[in-house]
Amino acid sequence: MLETFDLTGSLRDAGELSGVSHHTVARYVAARDAGALSDRAGARPQLIEEYLPKIEEWVERSGGKVRADVAHDKLVALGFTGSERTTRRAVAQVKRNFRVGRVRVHRPWVTEPGMWVQYDFGDGPVIDGARTTLFIAWLAWSRFRVVLAIRDKTSPSVMAALDVMMRRIGGAPTYLLTDNEKTVTVEHVAGMAVRNPAMVAFARHYGLTLHTCQPADPASKGGSESSVKIAKADLVPKDTNLLDEYGSFADLEEACEVFCAQVNARVHRVTRRAPEAMLAEEHTRLHPVPVDPHTVAFGLTRVVPPKTPMVTFEAGQYSVPHELLGETVWVRVHGQGADEQVVIVHVGPAGPAEVARHARATPGSPKMIDAHFPPAPPGALGRVPLAGPPPRPRSWPWATAPGSGWPRPPLRARPRCA
Repeated sequence: MLETFDLTGSLRDAGELSGVSHHTVARYVAARDAGALSDRAGARPQLIEEYLPKIEEWVERSGGKVRADVAHDKLVALGFTGSERTTRRAVAQVKRNFRVGRVRVHRPWVTEPGMWVQYDFGDGPVIDGARTTLFIAWLAWSRFRVVLAIRDKTSPSVMAALDVMMRRIGGAPTYLLTDNEKTVTVEHVAGMAVRNPAMVAFARHYGLTLHTCQPADPASKGGSESSVKIAKADLVPKDTNLLDEYGSFADLEEACEVFCAQVNARVHRVTRRAPEAMLAEEHTRLHPVPVDPHTVAFGLTRVVPPKTPMVTFEAGQYSVPHELLGETVWVRVHGQGADEQVVIVHVGPAGPAEVARHARATPGSPKMIDAHFPPAPPGALGRVPLAGPPPRPRSWPWATAPGSGWPRPPLRARPRCA
C-alpha cells in the first residue's frame, strides 16, 4: 500500500491498486510520516480498564499470588460485566508488571577448597514394606558427591552417615551447611537458630562449624538440592528410569556406590574436570578425621560373644552377623509402641554402619535373622555313623547273652582254702 502510494502519489489511486479505502492509505501515510508506524492494531478501550487499580491493589496485597477467579468474583461484586477470560488476561498482565524488579537474582557461589560441604535428604525406595532415605552430600569446590542409603533421619543415623561421608572424601571440611531439620536446629528465636546440643557435640568432635540455610529457602543451598534431584532420578525406581524394585537394603547400598562412582568420574559441565580429580587436590585443605567416631548417640555398648552372634539388650537377645564375633557393637531403641525397633551399629574401618534392626524381643524369645549365621554343616547335624563292634563267636556259651557289645566272660570260682 505504501509502495503504491510512493509510485502514484495519489491516495485514491493507491487505495484502488491495493484494494483498500483511500482513508486507510491516508492513515498509514500519516503514521509513517510521524514515525509511529506499527504492525499492531491500535489499542481500544476495554471494560476492565477502570478496575485495573483495584486489581493492582489485590496483587500487591497478596504478593502476586491472588488467583484470577477470585479476582473475577470480587470484580463482579463491584459491578464488572466482562467475562472471566478478560479478567484472567488483566490479572496476568498485572502480575507480570509486579514481578518486574522483584525477581531474585542469583550470584555464582565461588568457594575455597576444603571449606564447605552441603548435605540434604531425599525419599528413597520402599524395601520390604519399609521406607528408606537417601543421604546426599556435596563438596562445594570439587563438586564431589556422596550418596548413602539410611533407614531413617534420626540423629544417630545422620551422624553415622556424616562420619562415613567424611571418611570417604578423606577429611573434614570447615563448614557444614544443611536444612533446619530437628536433628540440627531445635527452634528459631528472634530469627536466630537454636542448635541441637547433640549435633553441637558431634560438630565439636570433628572440628566442624554448623550452618543452616534460611527457612523455606532451598535456593540458599542449591548444590545439594540439585544433587538430591539427580540421585532420586537415577536410584528410585520410576517409570522414567525403568528400574526394578530392590530386593534388599544391601542392593540399594550397592546401587548408591555405583551411582557415586559414575557421577564423580564424569566431567562436570562447570569446572570441565572430573570431581574425583579435583578431590585429590582438595585433600590438602581438608582437616583430618578423628580415628574414633562420635559414638555417644549410637546407644549402649555390647560385646558379641566369641561363639554365638547374639547380644543381650534389656532382657532380650538379638542376632548380629557372625563376622562380628568378639567385636563391640552399639545398641539403641528407635520408635515407640508397635513400631519400636532395636538398632545395632558397628564401627569399622570405613566408619559406623548399621548391621541389624530387630523388633522388640521378649525374655526367652530371641530375635534372629538367618543371614546372620553361617551355613549349617552338611547332613542333619554333620554326624557320620560309626562302625559297631565285631560279631561274637557262636561257640562261646555266652554269645547269645543279651546286652550290647561283647559281654565279659564269667569269672571262674576261686578254690577255697582248706
